[in-house]
Amino acid sequence: MGIASGLTAASGTVLAGGEHEHDERPTEDEKSADGDSAVSGAAVRVAHFSPDAPNVDVYVDDNRVLADVAYGDVTPYLEIEPGTYAVTITAAGDPETVAFEGDVTFGAAFYTVAAIGELGAETFQPAVLVDAGSALARLVHAAPDAPAVDVYADDTLLFEDVSFTDSTDYVPVPAGQYTLSVRPAGGTEAVASFDATLERGTAYTGYAIGYLEPPTDATDREFTVEVTVDGPMADDGGEHGSH
Repeated sequence: MGIASGLTAASGTVLAGGEHEHDERPTEDEKSADGDSAVSGAAVRVAHFSPDAPNVDVYVDDNRVLADVAYGDVTPYLEIEPGTYAVTITAAGDPETVAFEGDVTFGAAFYTVAAIGELGAETFQPAVLVDAGSALARLVHAAPDAPAVDVYADDTLLFEDVSFTDSTDYVPVPAGQYTLSVRPAGGTEAVASFDATLERGTAYTGYAIGYLEPPTDATDREFTVEVTVDGPMADDGGEHGSH
């Protein structure tokens, strides 16, 4: 019996989480020399916070990956490849009693999937949280004569076909050092590129500003990307500036 059938990560709230008890992410000393996390794909853990739900088993693509998770438990992180998975949560030892089933998409980041709500009230659902092992990034296209753009972090597409006046949602990005490039949508040649270090637990906005072809009476208005640190972190020495 599906109680919350069809609910996906896209329909839930995605938040930047803080540090958690029982955190088993790599420490700074465990990171590789190039600054990337030791976990190169996605890392997911499950927290059982539904007070009227029994112990649960968790299945990913019909494979049981966690068994007998009790109320209040927070599991260790499990490494998986980024992608979309069929996730099913059932009563422990009873695969026919389904509390949740649906597709959940994980990027290259750390996630906590927290089971919240009540079975009896039919509010049981997974809250998919982006944890602080990741940075968050979004793009605002504010360059009036620039076409729609794609933005890449190294060779990975972050934002696709973003038009003038558009702003994207935040997306999780593994903390680390990147070369960010702005390209015409669908193109391969960058119109702007710069190196950036994205810190874990920090949110950033890249503002595409200026002109690709400045008017003759405009000076210092060339196309560039202004990067800001967003939220309270901006008051703690976060850098920002044009590139």
